[in-house]
Amino acid sequence: MRQYLFTILFTAALTTALAWAVWRLAMRYRLYPGIRDRDVHKTPTPRLGGVAMFLAMVAAIAVSASNEYFQTFWAEPQMVWSVLGAALLIVLIGVADDLWDLDWTIKLGAQFLAAGIIAVGGGLQIYSLPIGGMTLVSSWVSIVLTMFSIVIVMNAVNFIDGLDGLVAGVCLIANGVFFVYSYILVRDVTTTNFNLATFLAAVMIGACAGFLPLNWKPAKMFMGDSGALVLGLLMATSAIAVTGQIPPSVLDPVDGLGRSQLLGAFLPILLPMVVVLLPLADFGLAVMRRMRAGKSPFSPDRKHLHHRMLDLGHTDREAVLIFYAWTAVISLAVLLMYLATREEWFGQYWIGVAFGLVGVAACLVLTLMPTRRTAAEPVPTPATQEA
Repeated sequence: MRQYLFTILFTAALTTALAWAVWRLAMRYRLYPGIRDRDVHKTPTPRLGGVAMFLAMVAAIAVSASNEYFQTFWAEPQMVWSVLGAALLIVLIGVADDLWDLDWTIKLGAQFLAAGIIAVGGGLQIYSLPIGGMTLVSSWVSIVLTMFSIVIVMNAVNFIDGLDGLVAGVCLIANGVFFVYSYILVRDVTTTNFNLATFLAAVMIGACAGFLPLNWKPAKMFMGDSGALVLGLLMATSAIAVTGQIPPSVLDPVDGLGRSQLLGAFLPILLPMVVVLLPLADFGLAVMRRMRAGKSPFSPDRKHLHHRMLDLGHTDREAVLIFYAWTAVISLAVLLMYLATREEWFGQYWIGVAFGLVGVAACLVLTLMPTRRTAAEPVPTPATQEA
C-alpha cells in the first residue's frame, strides 16, 4: 500500500506543478479559445490542463518501471506501452480540438484507433463475462466489445465536463472507490497486491487531486478534451485490466464463490460500470436526445445533467457538490455490497443496500429541493452555459 500512496502523492504534486506551468504559458501566449454561447465562464480560460495531467501520469509510469514491486505488470511491457501510446494519441487530438474545434468524426475515429491500440496492441481485452464464467469464444468479439467499451466510457466522462471541478472531483471519487475495490479483489484471487488496474487508479487519483485546486471554481484552467478523454480511457482500461486477472472459475457462482456470493461474482463488471454511472447516464440520454432531433450524437447542447441542475436553481458549486454526493453514494454502496460477501468484513450484503437507499434518498432531497439565492447572485441563463 505504501507504494501506491507514494504514486498518488508523486502524481498529485507533479500535476499541480505542471498545471501551474502550463497555465502560465497558456496565458502568456493566449493559448485558449474564445467564449462560446454555451459556456458558463465569462473570461477566456485555457483548456490545456489535460496536458499537465498526462505528463505527470507518464512520469509516474516511468518511475514505476524501476520499482521492483510493479514488475508484475512491467513483465508484459506491451500492455503499458499500448496504454501510453493510446493516451498520447488522445491528448494530441484533445489539444487540437480544444484549440481549433475539430470535426466530431475525426475525434471519434481517433478514439477507436486508441481503443484498438489497447485491445490489439496491448492485449487488454474483455475475455469473459460473469455469467456462469462465460468466455468469449471469438477473438474479434472480444476486441470489438473492448473497443466499444473504451470509447463509450471516454465520451461519457467527457460529456459531464461542463462545470468547474466536476470531472476532476467525480473521477477522483470514482477512482478512489475503484482503487479500494481492485486492491482487495486482486489480493483475494491472486498472490500479489500489485497490478496494472490498481496502479492506473492510483495514478488517476493523484492526477485529479493535483489538478483540482486549479480547476475549482473559479477555475484558472480546464482539463479540456485532452484531460477528460484520457481519464475515461484509463478508467475503462483499468476496469478491463482487472477483469483479465480474475480466473473464469471465480466468476462461476457454482464452481467458484457459491450461490450465496453471486453478487461478488458479478462485481468485476458491475462496480466499474457503477463508478461511471452518472457519466454513462448523461451520455446515453444525450445520444438519444440528439439522434431523435436528427442531429449528430456529438453535437453540443445545453441539456446535460449538470445543466438541468442549474435550471433547478442550484449554483455551479452546489451542482458540483451534489454530483460528488451521487457518485460517492452509488459507488460506495456497491463496494459495501462486495465487502459484505467477505465474511470477515460484514457478512451481510444488506448493509450496502441500506447505505445506498438512504444515500440515494438524501441525494434526491438535495437535488430537488429549492435553493436560496442572495439578491446579488444572478440566476444562470441558457445563454451562459457550457455543453
